Amino acid sequence: MNRVRLPWFRREMSAGRFALVMNLPTLLCLGLVLAYPVGYAAYLSVHRVGLAQLRRGEFAFTGWENYGRVLEDPLFWVAIKNTLIFTVITVSSEIVLAVAIALLINQAGIWTSRITRFLILLPYAIPPICNGLIWAFLYSFQFGFLNRILFSLGLINDPVNWAGNPDTALYAVTVPYIWRTLPFAIILVHAALQGIPRELYEQAAIDGANAWHRFTKITWPMLQQIIAIILILRTAFAFAVFEEILAITQGGPGDATWVAAWYSYKITFAPPNNFGMGSASAFILTLMVAAIALVYMRLIYRRVTL
Repeated sequence: MNRVRLPWFRREMSAGRFALVMNLPTLLCLGLVLAYPVGYAAYLSVHRVGLAQLRRGEFAFTGWENYGRVLEDPLFWVAIKNTLIFTVITVSSEIVLAVAIALLINQAGIWTSRITRFLILLPYAIPPICNGLIWAFLYSFQFGFLNRILFSLGLINDPVNWAGNPDTALYAVTVPYIWRTLPFAIILVHAALQGIPRELYEQAAIDGANAWHRFTKITWPMLQQIIAIILILRTAFAFAVFEEILAITQGGPGDATWVAAWYSYKITFAPPNNFGMGSASAFILTLMVAAIALVYMRLIYRRVTL
């Protein structure tokens, strides 16, 4: 008996082939949106590229010269130091505040909880550049509401130049960034809290455990995996902070708020517009973030998933 060979479009596909077909549009979009720009940036990072070279379309190959110039630039290491300080402050503050606020929401009544969730999500809906402009107005030396509030409470006698003082500028920028990104961490922690069985708390209460013991023996161990994920994601995003720097301080005063992303931007787009060196600095930053993420994965995430 002769077997009828069906056309390819009528044959039953395997699970792997079906998954490939369904993900093909996404892969093509990622290839166009991410792969080409990243590849072109890698190409620029090993060539001498300025405005003159862009006009001529002739890029001289320099090998690792751009990377060496970035690593020898003292301003690059100032930016890395500021980035590390910024990251430690913002990430640690977000984790502590996210756990505290999520616990508070989890204990509130259902209607209060819904209203609180809505209010908490508002900062996350504001575009980063708009968030920076709002806080730049709040920090204004002459017209800022922050100085007005502190003066009315008797906490200061003279206006404070929060964003214009080298000693306070970097710390001032951390506040609007935390305010904007904190909802992301709160949502994840709150979702993890919802997944903890209530029976564990009931049994602990029967055994005489107080609130602190319930938190340290039940809540915190159950949250460690999501905390590790937040730690990895927020560190990567904190290393790439740019909008708040642009809107509030523009790297100043002096180099007090020069962070890694701002360094790459200024090297690339400020005269003499060294696109090759800017691309090299961006790739160095990417490698640093990847190294930190690997350390997190080995020391934290693997430990809490065992």
